[in-house]
Amino acid sequence: MSSSIELSRPTVLSNSADLASACEALGRQARAASRLLARATGAQKNGWLCAAADRLLARSDFILEANARDLTAHERDLPPASVDRLRLTAKRLEAMAAGLREIAALPDPVGRVLDSNVRPNGLHVQKVGVPLGVIFFIYESRPNVTVDAAGLCVKSGNAIILRGGKEALHSNSALVEVLQETLAPAGLPADALQLVTTPDRAAVGHLLQLDQYIDLAIPRGGESLIRRVAAEAAMPVLKHYQGICHVYVDRAADLDMARKIIVNAKCQRPGVCNAAECLLVHREIAAQFLPAAAEELGQRGVELRGCEATRRLVPAAKPATEDDYRTEYLALVLSVKVVDSLDAAIEHMHRYGSQHTETIVTQDWNAARRFTNEVDASAVMVNASTRFNDGFEFGLGAEIGISTDKFHARGPCGLQELTTYKYIVLGDGQVRE
Repeated sequence: MSSSIELSRPTVLSNSADLASACEALGRQARAASRLLARATGAQKNGWLCAAADRLLARSDFILEANARDLTAHERDLPPASVDRLRLTAKRLEAMAAGLREIAALPDPVGRVLDSNVRPNGLHVQKVGVPLGVIFFIYESRPNVTVDAAGLCVKSGNAIILRGGKEALHSNSALVEVLQETLAPAGLPADALQLVTTPDRAAVGHLLQLDQYIDLAIPRGGESLIRRVAAEAAMPVLKHYQGICHVYVDRAADLDMARKIIVNAKCQRPGVCNAAECLLVHREIAAQFLPAAAEELGQRGVELRGCEATRRLVPAAKPATEDDYRTEYLALVLSVKVVDSLDAAIEHMHRYGSQHTETIVTQDWNAARRFTNEVDASAVMVNASTRFNDGFEFGLGAEIGISTDKFHARGPCGLQELTTYKYIVLGDGQVRE
């Protein structure tokens, strides 16, 4: 049985020592489960993923009823974008199940040989992929993330401790219950998936100190949550703080293409980290491009905040402040700036960006090459929407998060980013002289 602290019938812990003890039990059991998972076969893990996908659909009424309880409790308190992230539907459950099957179809990252060579003395040195061990995953709102994270961690041989937001309590509890039901029949340890469901925020602090059990913390949510985790964690943290993503329309851009890209990057899902927050336009084509682009963005409810040159071309735009260029709106608001050159666009991104996703729209492949070489971001796009910086869209099956760090992983993090490696050395009696 899992040791998850029950929130639907809240456990009343008399003091902090009780909470610390409960959190330590989660960590200890996850560590034991990770050792069993490390020796699970690919067939066992894939069998679980497919069985879990079937069970999600078979118990859809149970899951949707739990989600309805969350929506009833929190819908009035959350902004529309957060309600959208919280809501589950039959279609979203089908997508979650399809995601598990896609993870099952991916190559197993555990045991893959990354490098191999035979030394002059006959030693055979191999660099082999292995699980990280135990992942502590802290996230907000989106219950579909529960399934993605669980599937990725188990496939990569890692035990996972899940800590979702209180607004998705019933949804996450139902999803984890369904996923746990299929572990033992697949020959996998029950504590491979554990859910922290106490309302006490101090539980996160206790778990972040358990580096003797937990190998990696992954926060996914607002900037304040991520900064708290980064400040308190005793173990490494995989993270990004903000998604201040830019679309730069070069002087050699196809303007119809550029218009479609910025509308998609801003409007398709404005409340996510890979949505565009700033539009940069080369001065030579600004008069041709900005009025028409602004009209279409305005028809979709986008508020523009622009520099003086932007406002001369688009009088309805509000003045942009220095803070606007540093803001991740996560809403239908877009900052705009007219720039003199490709160099100026790159400099703006390095000054105000968050190293998440940057796009150039151009037919000049020299400009595109310079952009991809010089822009420092986890994903750099040419003639494509920023919305494509996503594990599923990159063919990773799913993602557990996007990292803007440079160690140990960067960009969308899927199966391979949830593993490390060790050296295996095969000899036949060699000794070092």
